[in-house]
Amino acid sequence: MTKRRCSISQRQDLAMLFLKINDYGTLILETFWGLWLLPLAILVYRSRFLPRFLGVWLIITGFFYLVLSFTSLLLPQYKGMVLNSAFALPAELGEVAFMLWLLIKGAKLQTVNSAPMQ
Repeated sequence: MTKRRCSISQRQDLAMLFLKINDYGTLILETFWGLWLLPLAILVYRSRFLPRFLGVWLIITGFFYLVLSFTSLLLPQYKGMVLNSAFALPAELGEVAFMLWLLIKGAKLQTVNSAPMQ
C-alpha cells in the first residue's frame, strides 16, 4: 500500500478551487438576499408601523443585490464598475438603516378605537 502525496502545485490548485467555489457561493447568496429583501420591502412599505421611505430603500437595496450578483456572475469585468458607482453605498446601507430604525425608534404603536360595550 503506497500513499500518494500531493505536490505543492496540486495543493495550491486545490486551495484556489475552494476559494473560487466560495466566491461563487457568496454571489449566489447575494441573489437570494436581494430576492428576500423585495417581499420584506413590500411589507414594510404597506405597513403603517414603519415609515414608507424604509420600504422604498429596501426595494432599492434588493435590486442592487440582484444587479450586483448577476453582473458578477455574467459580466465579471464590470463588477468593479457596479461596486464603485455613486449609487452603490446608499443602496447597500438600506438594510443598516432598517436595522437601526428598529433598534432606535422601534415600530410605531397604533391605538385601536374600540366601541363601548353595552
